[in-house]
Amino acid sequence: MRLLHRVFLSLLLCFLSAASLFAQTKIAYSFRVVPLGVLGGIDESNLSAYMVAPAGSNNYICMDAGTLHAGIEKAVANKAFTVSAEQVLKRYIKGYFITHAHLDHISGLIINSPDDSTKTIYGLKSTLETVKTHYFTWESWANFADDGNAPLLKKYHYKALEPGNEVAIDNTTMQVQVFPLSHSNLTSTAFLVRSNDSYILYLGDTGADEIEKSHNMQSLWETIAPLVKAKKLKAIMIEVSFPNEQPDKTLFGHLTPRLLMDEMSVLAKLAGSIKGLNVVITHLKPPVASITKIKAQLKANNQLGLNLIYPQQGKVLKF
Repeated sequence: MRLLHRVFLSLLLCFLSAASLFAQTKIAYSFRVVPLGVLGGIDESNLSAYMVAPAGSNNYICMDAGTLHAGIEKAVANKAFTVSAEQVLKRYIKGYFITHAHLDHISGLIINSPDDSTKTIYGLKSTLETVKTHYFTWESWANFADDGNAPLLKKYHYKALEPGNEVAIDNTTMQVQVFPLSHSNLTSTAFLVRSNDSYILYLGDTGADEIEKSHNMQSLWETIAPLVKAKKLKAIMIEVSFPNEQPDKTLFGHLTPRLLMDEMSVLAKLAGSIKGLNVVITHLKPPVASITKIKAQLKANNQLGLNLIYPQQGKVLKF
């Protein structure tokens, strides 16, 4: 009987240890990211849009909104969500963070607005002004916002963000801070999102400081370097649009593999080793041959040992 008791206790301890390990494994990440669109360029069904939520939460924000419906449908098909596409759009997405108002970053929001629910559109004042005066105008599209040309349908509320201020994100437990980026002739945005003591950084379209004659990237790296050093920054989501062969004069405020690695070297000098840092490559521009070349060049130039990640539409990433 004593032997059976000891065996039972041993099995119970093994079960409890396994359960504890399983629980730790389940919560061993800070953010859940669902890519709704991952490319730049001509494929209107797969343009920049990334849903981001804290681990264990269904309260997402959407970083850019180039593609919504097609991406949500693919995510549901891939079992990223167990509810309908309609519920994801209306209930799970709590707000939109628009880096700049180019169509490949906002067209999904505009097209899906009649079927959407009430929520906030966040961005720099200049970005929101473009949305207000060029899209929700009653000439380009019905005005679903609470500002601009009457009548106001008041589905969306504009919330301008100012660099240097961290603000709470409505209907979530996350906070956000914004940084200006140089994107040729306009200002794009980087969003630094915090959940508890963990961070994720999403950059809209941006050129390198050396090409844009800017200090925006330098300022961004100086701010996040302590977070990288402390292992609090879980991932950087950053664009690489063209292969290295693209002439500087036709980059139009975008990065190449060489330029990205140059920028990462600046971050490494500020933060120390960044080996293993998750770097999600966004905004790859078709054709396939160009994308293949970009990936090969990034691999060849990855002397810093970054963990390069290529997101796939509708497939979950965890950081």
